[in-house]
Amino acid sequence: MAESAVPPDDDLRRVPDTFTLPDWPRNCWYAAAYDVELKRQLLPRRIAAHNLVMYRRASGEPVALEDACWHRLMPLSKGNIEGDNVQCGYHGLVFNPEGRCVFMPSQKTINPAARVRSYPVVERHRFVWVWPGDPAVADPHLVPDLHWNDDPEWAGDGDLIHLKCGYKLIVDNLMDLTHETFVHQSSIGQRSIAEVPFEVTHGPNSATVTRWMENVEAPPFWRMQFEWKRGEPPGKVDRWQIIQFQAPSTIAIDVGIAPAGTGARQGDRSQGVSGFVLNTMTPETESSCHYFWAFVRDYNLTDQRITTLLRKGVAGVFAEDEEVLAAQQQAVEAHPDKQFYNLNIDSGAMWARRLTDKMIAGEAHDVRYERSAAEAHELDGSTTRVEATEADARRLGVA
Repeated sequence: MAESAVPPDDDLRRVPDTFTLPDWPRNCWYAAAYDVELKRQLLPRRIAAHNLVMYRRASGEPVALEDACWHRLMPLSKGNIEGDNVQCGYHGLVFNPEGRCVFMPSQKTINPAARVRSYPVVERHRFVWVWPGDPAVADPHLVPDLHWNDDPEWAGDGDLIHLKCGYKLIVDNLMDLTHETFVHQSSIGQRSIAEVPFEVTHGPNSATVTRWMENVEAPPFWRMQFEWKRGEPPGKVDRWQIIQFQAPSTIAIDVGIAPAGTGARQGDRSQGVSGFVLNTMTPETESSCHYFWAFVRDYNLTDQRITTLLRKGVAGVFAEDEEVLAAQQQAVEAHPDKQFYNLNIDSGAMWARRLTDKMIAGEAHDVRYERSAAEAHELDGSTTRVEATEADARRLGVA
């Protein structure tokens, strides 16, 4: 990968005009449920400010409808499934999976305007995805790539967390893993995360943050996994974190360790352990979101005990993030006029913001989003290298 000129510090740290805005693009796929959540039962969920009711047809295909009866706006989720249709629990109107009313009590004819909105829905990578924008442009090929979640070469599991914060705060959190040094000291954090350089590269709709920590001690989370696979503790290891952002809110993090000097950085990871942290965040309201995550591994694929232990372990790590993010959201709301300043470590998060702004700019002519999108286009394909300083080393006690 060719490295272009590093943009000036002012470009790197300048906050997009939309930094504190809660908006999200509409014309994209958002995870609405785990596949196992959706059954022959009515499941209400608020997705990108839309109230939806979801269920499965008798054939198993997912359905997503507006959760408000055409007649008196009674939530359809309070009703019943009738075949492949939904019956309102208030006056008995029945709507088919396309949202058209097919029965009205005491009516010889059905008002042709009696409809509720039906949303495009796709089931892929163990998630049910919904398109809240213009259905005419809902392209299944645009579903974010999280194929590791159902790839037979990987094993793992995850969960859904309802977070009391805007979805962009989670994107910020995942694009800058230096916080692991301070928030997750007992599990995955170590000083080398904050002290080694990393590179940020972005394209038209994606951004990647790459960090290698070579010849370091393995943190507890990874030392445990190495012993499960190899039956012995690791010595010094090479550790990697490669964060892959897909606009507007999906992040797959390629992570792992291998014995130091065994070629992991050059592509041979066979002597180590690898995993992917899969994340996709769906806005609910301006200050809340649904956080779907999974952790998958490439070893001992049939050992359910390991799957369960890792799911519990990662859930514990995310619980620490949950506390931080909720406190941050409260602080943002308490300081609505706060002007944010970004550090060099925020460069990955800033590119994620700009790429999301680019999507929003394409849907609505808002100068704030258009300016941010123009910046992303101007530096398309650029690479930024961020180095730790001597002051960082002294502060962390590694000088």
